[in-house]
Amino acid sequence: VQLQASGGGSAQPGGSLRLSCEVSGLSLGLRYYAIGWFRQAPGKEREGVSCASSSVGDGRIYYSDPVSGRFTISRDDAKNTMFLQMNNLKSEDTAVYYCAAIKWCLESDVADPSVAVYWGQGTLVTVSS
Repeated sequence: VQLQASGGGSAQPGGSLRLSCEVSGLSLGLRYYAIGWFRQAPGKEREGVSCASSSVGDGRIYYSDPVSGRFTISRDDAKNTMFLQMNNLKSEDTAVYYCAAIKWCLESDVADPSVAVYWGQGTLVTVSS
């Protein structure tokens, strides 16, 4: 299984970026998996950003408090691709962002990296003026 993240780069505060993550090698396809985005800032532990239940599940979507209202997670199961739209970026959003296929999406676990089954390689997002 491979997850290829892209779309990272530099943005100014208040700007936007859209991350993509193409998934290959899942025998049943992405639609049967919950998905998540995580990030790791320099000197900090990896933390969850957002998760969404599988497309055959109940459609739950959760966001961590720091990004709620600014970030949007989505998926295109036909293309086995997940996305993270990031708006109104702040300097504290600077981090390496990782996509993952995860075991489940629960409000209590949105920030828990231990639910990840497969990880992408990470893409760097830098927010500065």
